[in-house]
Amino acid sequence: MNHPPSSPESEALTRTQVLLAMIVTAVLLLFVAKLWQFLGQVPLLSIQFTPMALLWGLGLMLGITAASTLIHRLWPAYRHSADLYLDLVIRPLEWPDLLWLGLLPGLSEELLFRGVMLPALGLNWGAIALSSLLFGVLHLSGLNQWPYMVWATFVGVILGVGAIVTGNLLVPVIAHILTNFVSGCLWKWHHQRTPSES
Repeated sequence: MNHPPSSPESEALTRTQVLLAMIVTAVLLLFVAKLWQFLGQVPLLSIQFTPMALLWGLGLMLGITAASTLIHRLWPAYRHSADLYLDLVIRPLEWPDLLWLGLLPGLSEELLFRGVMLPALGLNWGAIALSSLLFGVLHLSGLNQWPYMVWATFVGVILGVGAIVTGNLLVPVIAHILTNFVSGCLWKWHHQRTPSES
């Protein structure tokens, strides 16, 4: 998910603020990815539109969603951090906005962290570790939100391994888009009876 610059404990964001933050973040990440690719002459990880890529992406999404549900139940600090973050980001959004919540980060973050960064760093465990850590830091909206950063770093590892094992950038893109969209829908459905703060 893309991340508004303010802390989850700050006042509620509006729908426009959240959407604008997602758009600006996506454009910046795409710019950095394309600049890095151009200046470093980095070959983009292959993109192959195949049924197997869709199955891999769907499988990774299911694994990430299941792990998130389990960790949410077992780790109170993560539960608190995730709930604050998701309340800040998803509550102001309308149901159709959840498509953008999936597409914008899923495309821009994957292009940078898995599409360009992994090949630039060597397509190995070191590349996965560093790109995942930076991916986690991108999700840090405040120092007290470190459990959410840890979770995002773990997700980055899963997406990085998926990208390298399949050699297909489309796999983490699909997984990321679906994970954001499904988690956004589940959160919104679970909290739909709670009064909106936007």
